[in-house]
Amino acid sequence: MQSDCTDYIAPSQAGTLDGLLRERVRRSPQGLAYRSFAREGERWSEWNWGETAREVARWQQALAAEGLAPGDRVALLLRNCPQWVWFEQAALGLGLVVVPLYLEDRPDNTAYILQDAGVRVLLVQEERYGRLREMLEDVACLQRIVVAGEGGGEGPRAAALDDWLPTPGDHALAPRAGQPDDLATIVYTSGTTGRPKGVMLSHRNILSNTEAALSLERFHPDDLFLSFLPLSHMLERMAGHYLPMMAGCAVAYARSVQQLAEDLQQQRPSILIAVPRVFERVYGRIQGGLAQRPPLARALFHATLAVGWRRFLWRQGRAGWSWPLLFWPVLQRLVAHKIMLRLGGRLRLAVSGGAALSPAVARFFLSLGLNLVQGYGLTEASPVVSVNLPGDNEPSSVGRPLPGIEVCTGANEELLVRGPNVMLGYWNHPEATAAIIDVNGWLHTGDQVHIDQGRIHITGRLKDILVLSNGEKVPPSEMEGAIMLDPLFDHALLLGEGKAHLAALVVLNTELWPELAQQLGLDPQAADSLKSPALQRLLHERIGTLLRDFPGYAKVRRVAATLEPWSIDNGLLTPTMKLRRREVQARYQAQIEALFR
Repeated sequence: MQSDCTDYIAPSQAGTLDGLLRERVRRSPQGLAYRSFAREGERWSEWNWGETAREVARWQQALAAEGLAPGDRVALLLRNCPQWVWFEQAALGLGLVVVPLYLEDRPDNTAYILQDAGVRVLLVQEERYGRLREMLEDVACLQRIVVAGEGGGEGPRAAALDDWLPTPGDHALAPRAGQPDDLATIVYTSGTTGRPKGVMLSHRNILSNTEAALSLERFHPDDLFLSFLPLSHMLERMAGHYLPMMAGCAVAYARSVQQLAEDLQQQRPSILIAVPRVFERVYGRIQGGLAQRPPLARALFHATLAVGWRRFLWRQGRAGWSWPLLFWPVLQRLVAHKIMLRLGGRLRLAVSGGAALSPAVARFFLSLGLNLVQGYGLTEASPVVSVNLPGDNEPSSVGRPLPGIEVCTGANEELLVRGPNVMLGYWNHPEATAAIIDVNGWLHTGDQVHIDQGRIHITGRLKDILVLSNGEKVPPSEMEGAIMLDPLFDHALLLGEGKAHLAALVVLNTELWPELAQQLGLDPQAADSLKSPALQRLLHERIGTLLRDFPGYAKVRRVAATLEPWSIDNGLLTPTMKLRRREVQARYQAQIEALFR
C-alpha cells in the first residue's frame, strides 16, 4: 500500500459499502465530505461526514417506512448531488439493492429497467418526472415514486421529497451486519445493441476494486474531487464516490456541462475524472483559439508543447536530459501555467476513462504539465481493469492491470479478466452470464488487445472491426476519434464492411457551419449545401489530414455530412455517449448507400 493517507479504510474494516460510510464517520466526523451548489441561495453548501451520517439516517427512516425487505430494489434518477449519496447509502444500510439510472436516458429505456429489476421505490428529479410519468403508469412493481423538486409529484404513488422525508433531527444510522458477497447494486449497461442488461455487483466486487485503485496513487485528506461524470456511470461511482470515502477526501458536485469551466475555477479541484470527450473539447477550443493568435504567440505555444513533451519523456525515464529543458520554467510561466489556471490551477491528477483517449490529446495535456492518465474498464469489472500512473505513463496504452486482477488474451486476441472485481452475473440472464464468464472465471471483455511488458494496448472491438473486401481490417472507433479531434465534427461514423473502400458519415458543428458555408459561397440554410462538391472536397481533405497516421488502406474515400445532432433522445447515442452504430446506419441508409455507388 503506497497511499500516505493515514485515514485509509481497508475493505476488511468496512465489510460492506454502507459499512465504509459508518467507518468514515467514526474516524473523521468533522472532515469535509461534500460541496454542492444550492440554487435557492445561489451559493455553495458544505457537509461534513457527521452531518452526512445524520442525513443518511433520515433518508433511511423514510425508506424503512415503505416496508421493504432486504434484497428489494430501489432506483434513483437524480443529478449528481449529496442527495444521491444519501439515498444510496440509506438503501444500502437497509440491505436494499440500488439501481442507478441515467438522467438523460430515453423514457422507454428507463421504464424497461424499472420493470426488469422489479424496482419498488424510485427517487426521480422533478423535471424528469414529467417526461416519465406516462411510462411509469405501466410499471406495476413501483409502489412509491419520490419526486425531488419544488413542485413535487402527482398521482397515487407519487410523493414530494420534502413530504416523504421525516423532519431533520439527530437521526442515527441503523446498525447492520451485511455480508461482503451480498448483492449491492444492479447497474444496467447502456446497450449499443438490444436492451440493456443489469450487471450485478456485490459489496466485495466494488470494495476490492476501490482498494486496488487507491493502492496505486497517494491521496490526501485535503484532495478535492470534482464530480462531473454521472454517478450512474460505474467509473464515477467507484473512483469519484467510494474512493474519496475510503481515503477521507472531499467531493464537490459540478453544476452542469455548461458551467464546468466556472466550477473548475471556483472549486479548484485536485482530482478530475472525465470521459475523453471533455478533454477533446478543451483541446479543440484551445487549438481553435490558437489559430486566431499572432504568429509569435503560436510559435511560443508550439515551443512549449515540444519542450514539455521532452520533459515528460525525461521524467518518465524514457529519454535523457537535453538542453531545451532549460527553457521549461520560462515556457511554463508564459504558456502552460495560464492554461492550467483555466482548470483551477490546483489539478494534480486527471483520469480519462469510458472510451479511448486520442494519443494526440493525451500528448497535448501531458506536454503542458498535466498528469493525465488513461485507464480501461467495463461495468462488469466493477469497473477498472487497468490504468496508467503519473510516474509510469504510456499514453498509447491503457496501463497495467490493477493489483489482484489477472489478464490474458484468448481467441482472436480478446482480453480476458479474472479477479475479485468480476461481477456476480447479469440480472435475470443466466445464459448471457454463461456466455461472458467461462467455467474458469475469466470475463470475456469483447475487446481486442495486445499486451506488451505488462501494458494493455486496445486494438479494437471483436464486433466493431470493419473488414474491407480485400481482407484488410480497420478499427473504426480509433479513426472516428481522430476525426472528432477537429472541432468541425461533432460525431463521425466510419463505414466500409465488405466494401472496396472506406467512407464516413459526419455531423457538422452547427456553430461552425455557417461561417464555413459562407467561406465556400454556400447558403448555410439550404439542405443542398451539404452535398456541394466544394464542401465534399474540403471534408475529404480535412479528414485525410486527420487520418494521415493510419495505414494507407485505411483512407476515407467519400464523405457524407449532416447537421442533425446524434443524441440520446433520438436513439443514436447510449446514455454513456457511445454510438449506436446499427441505429445510425438505419436512419441514414439512403445517404450511406450513395457513398458506395
